[in-house]
Amino acid sequence: MLQEAMAATYPAHIERLQQLTRDALARESIDGLVIHSGQAKRHFLDDNHYPFVVNPLFKTWLPVIDNPNCWLILNGVNKPVLVFYRPVDFWHKIPQKPNDFWTKYFDIHYLTNAGAVEKYLPYDKQKYAYIGEYLEVARALGFDNINPDRVIHYLQYHRSYKTEYEQVCMREANRIAIQGHKAAACAFEEKKSEFDIHMAYLQATRHTDNEVPYTNIVTLNENAAILHNTVPNKVCPAQHQSFLIDAGASFNGYAADITRSYALAQNEFADLIVAMDGVTLGLVEEMAPGVAYPDIHLSAHRRIAQLLTDFGIVNLSRDDILQEEIVKTFFPHGIGHFLGLQVHDVAGLVADDHGTPKLAPESHPFLRTTRTIEMGHIFTIEPGLYFIDSLLADLRSTPKSKFINWDKVDSFRPFGGIRIEDNVIVHRDHNENMTRDGGLD
Repeated sequence: MLQEAMAATYPAHIERLQQLTRDALARESIDGLVIHSGQAKRHFLDDNHYPFVVNPLFKTWLPVIDNPNCWLILNGVNKPVLVFYRPVDFWHKIPQKPNDFWTKYFDIHYLTNAGAVEKYLPYDKQKYAYIGEYLEVARALGFDNINPDRVIHYLQYHRSYKTEYEQVCMREANRIAIQGHKAAACAFEEKKSEFDIHMAYLQATRHTDNEVPYTNIVTLNENAAILHNTVPNKVCPAQHQSFLIDAGASFNGYAADITRSYALAQNEFADLIVAMDGVTLGLVEEMAPGVAYPDIHLSAHRRIAQLLTDFGIVNLSRDDILQEEIVKTFFPHGIGHFLGLQVHDVAGLVADDHGTPKLAPESHPFLRTTRTIEMGHIFTIEPGLYFIDSLLADLRSTPKSKFINWDKVDSFRPFGGIRIEDNVIVHRDHNENMTRDGGLD
């Protein structure tokens, strides 16, 4: 079923990329693009390599995500040329010759020596632009036009509109991640360590640490107040109270990015989690074509301010909490971001496909997206409420301290914090919550 869906939607995906390529080339007045998948990077003073990470503008075209030294040659009209690296090597596993649904859309040549690629590249490189990070390689091959801004801005901006093929891949990435989240929740209930919960997640997703789209955040108790705690503790805490996991999965190069929070006992913190879950679902409902994404962020502040007063954390009304800007202490990050080939997908802070900046407002500097929501966009929605010692200390040193119920804050500190994150496709007349539809409450 999955293979059929990908095969059915891929032709339109390729045609759209061809059209975008034609438009980008017209802007630059050139004949074509040469996109480099990348190269393996060695550790400093060592002969081992870092895990390979493919150029996102390469994997936009095809699901080859683990093979360096590959090249795409494109002009937006002719069949794309793929130079696929297959060395003669008895030290490492050699990539199989591709034979999947996508291969018939490419003219494939096989490269056995990475240094001999020039014979497959266009002869007149003055009319082609190199797209990739290895500038010395590009210059050595004779490219002068390297990563032209007008091309990059155009392609990056339009990557925010996901084709049906991309949506199929991202639903599958969510499905895989959901299996991991369910396994992690069970491991928490079994009172495992952060490390063992992390391993249960990897086992369930059938991912290695190098295959997850970002380093998993697996936190117990007060560690949930560390927004990016990426070093799981191998020792079990004396008592399991709360659990926050922010972890994703990859499929064909596309990412899922999901967060859930749990309490082991039925208590007030568990009630706060339920309330925050309602905030997430309410914000998802607010998204629609034509709505400014920053308005969703401001709505999150209003909703979280209501929680702060409902749970007696701040002794003010919702509107007064907003007026005093107290929410930022408890919810210091943005409401979410574009999601796709990259976890924090690109072009969230631009006004147009020329790359004109549209930066986050000074009052909300960590907002990752300022675009207007449109059909085909895919976002994360991830409100949170945390008890972060350094931010609370800053608040306590101000006159606003008198509005805070510090005894209530101290009762919540051992639980760390809460974040509930869903992945959502915006359609013309509804929002598709891939995370909930996939079976994760």
